[in-house]
Amino acid sequence: MQMGIEQRRSGGKDQSRKSKRRQKKLSPIQRLIETCEEVFADCGPGIVPSPEKVEKLAAVLDGMTPADVDLGPNKPYFNSNRAPVITYRHIHECDKFSIGIFCLPPTSVIPLHNHPEMTVFSKLLFGTMHIKAYDWVNEVDKNTDQGAIADAIDPSHPDGSRLAKLKVNAEFTAPCGTSILYPADGGNMHCFTARTACAVLDVLGPPYCDPEGRHCQYYFEFPVTKLSDKNVTINTGNNVAMPDEEEEGYAWLKERDNPEDLAIVGESYSGRKIAKK
Repeated sequence: MQMGIEQRRSGGKDQSRKSKRRQKKLSPIQRLIETCEEVFADCGPGIVPSPEKVEKLAAVLDGMTPADVDLGPNKPYFNSNRAPVITYRHIHECDKFSIGIFCLPPTSVIPLHNHPEMTVFSKLLFGTMHIKAYDWVNEVDKNTDQGAIADAIDPSHPDGSRLAKLKVNAEFTAPCGTSILYPADGGNMHCFTARTACAVLDVLGPPYCDPEGRHCQYYFEFPVTKLSDKNVTINTGNNVAMPDEEEEGYAWLKERDNPEDLAIVGESYSGRKIAKK
């Protein structure tokens, strides 16, 4: 019996060593896919991975480099002498998540759009990008000062617009940490503007799916003051006007058709081979 126990212990150690050796042999993109499989295994629409799993995936993405995905600013996708066509390099998709890379030439823009019921990880691989992002006011954390303001504001508008709270409005230059947005927080609606040639590695869990109602919706953006000038009342519940400094942190967002001037072309990933299961 004792001998059998020692054999099992030895076997366990061998398995651990094999697992570590395999991890070392994995390409960065293979490691990313297998981490996503673990992180999103028990997730679905509107279900966020645990904080530990979010941190684990973010750490893997933080370590990714342009070379890991066969990219660099010298690639033809980033040629500023042609029209600013955005290239999306598809890497992997399943019913739990999708992975791809947006390649943006200088001055190109991905207009304000949403990620319904998704948790999204975005890693800027290189370049400088401006990001502007909003959350709906009725989905802001009610335990914060922002939540108190949101409670006081009627989030609807006669023309169908909804009130949104500005979450991010800043430039980011690689290398920088992975940004994470959640179904109701973190800037679920965002806009990318490339200041230089940029590449963004995106992980979406779950992926867009039209039959399940998760389609990409684009928005027009109107300052609160602009709509107020049109005699639209912002109801604070006490007939008190919103302070000017607060107005700057909000905007009305109205759904729009897909932008006609948005040019995104798809391309299959041609980097390191991905193992099939």
